[in-house]
Amino acid sequence: MGKSKLLFITHEMSPFLELSKISEITRQLPQAMQDKGFEIRILMPRFGNINERRNRLHEVIRLSGMNIIINDNDNPLIIKVASIPSARMQVYFLDNEEYFQRKHVFTDKDGKFYADNDERMIFFCKGALETVKKLGWSPDVVHCHGWMSSLVPAYLKNTYKDDPTFKHAKVVYSVYENEFSGKLDENFAHKAVMSDMTEEHTEVYKAGTNNALHNGAIFYSDAVVLASENIDADVLNNVKNSQKPVLEFDSTTDYENYSNFYDEITSEELVNVA
Repeated sequence: MGKSKLLFITHEMSPFLELSKISEITRQLPQAMQDKGFEIRILMPRFGNINERRNRLHEVIRLSGMNIIINDNDNPLIIKVASIPSARMQVYFLDNEEYFQRKHVFTDKDGKFYADNDERMIFFCKGALETVKKLGWSPDVVHCHGWMSSLVPAYLKNTYKDDPTFKHAKVVYSVYENEFSGKLDENFAHKAVMSDMTEEHTEVYKAGTNNALHNGAIFYSDAVVLASENIDADVLNNVKNSQKPVLEFDSTTDYENYSNFYDEITSEELVNVA
């Protein structure tokens, strides 16, 4: 049997973008898993405040050139890559001039939540999965970090459920403490619908709050990680009621528990629902 393949999807990662604890975990966890023999791929947005020259990003022509459709608009997707020499890891960056080339990440200079954060998230989630397809690389586990990746589980369980690239992938979602207090556009759930989906499939996300995004991702994931000590009580209750495999919060950083968790969920026999 070959190495297990782990796909990490995150909106931040050290040293490229450090907004919260997520950036530290998404830097250390992939390396720890690679050291254990897992094969790793990492995807994140190329926000405008990520310095291309300093981080030595360069475009991957063979992966670029796709268009991601949102609200009937075509949005070009550019893929860039950078290496972390000390870790022998590559990180793929999803870029789009309209959505990501800004000086600030999620709020403007006055601290106001960007009105199009919903479309930026949809673009990132759709683009990430299409990029992996184009890579021709089939992950065993797709591990999503942060609210900006929260639509990925819904897409994998609906639009991509029979796609050869993702057909056998298990989806893990890491829940963090409240990441934003804003609210996504009221038409977010409608815009988020992909092929083979209806608005019923995105209903669980519809409120557009931080909790709603977490709850939607939990609903569609195969397993959940409690990645923070202070998670909202309603979200925590939802995790417990989901009866899905849960990796409890652990303040240590050896990540041994993650390795065992991935092995457990991938060794479960696939259940075919008629």
